[in-house]
Amino acid sequence: MLFTNISLVILAYLLGSVSFGYLLVKKLKNIDIRKVGSGSAGATNISRVLGLKLALLVFLLDIGKGFLAVLLAGKFASSPWIIIVCAFAVIIGHNWPIFFSFKGGRGSATTLGVIIAIMPLESLIIFAIIVLIILTTRYVSLASMVGSVLIPIFLFLFQHPPQYYLLGFSITALIIWRHIPNIKRLLQGTEPKFGDKINIS
Repeated sequence: MLFTNISLVILAYLLGSVSFGYLLVKKLKNIDIRKVGSGSAGATNISRVLGLKLALLVFLLDIGKGFLAVLLAGKFASSPWIIIVCAFAVIIGHNWPIFFSFKGGRGSATTLGVIIAIMPLESLIIFAIIVLIILTTRYVSLASMVGSVLIPIFLFLFQHPPQYYLLGFSITALIIWRHIPNIKRLLQGTEPKFGDKINIS
């Protein structure tokens, strides 16, 4: 069982390390998305550089890998703690992918996949709030950070097992830390808004 648990954690990290943003943009446009815009391989940067259609595909794939990692852990892990470690490992893999020089995205979409697997109903509420913030402010970074703060709150309010609180707080801390440059730009009034385009020609 120990081997199975360790294998699940490694698999979750490797799954997270599959950078769909980098792979698709490189294949379709021959561009290293990490060298343009914000330098992130996530869907938000892709939307600014190449439009919403490709960004939406990357967004869904990144959600999928977060969901799959937790689903597999839930099926084969011997303890809820292993599920928690796998959930965090897939997000870490997305942020620092071993296959792509440890330079990935900020983990928001993969985190959404994780919480969909852990708390499906609550994740829909969180996602609705995220969408509302984007529609009213057009700041994806702000919406992502608010969404991350809601995760431990909803875990508590909906009485999930206490060990999941650690995962919630860890996700919140990681996402806010990864968005420190965005926070600085928000305070300075220079943060790009959803729908803004970046000219790479």
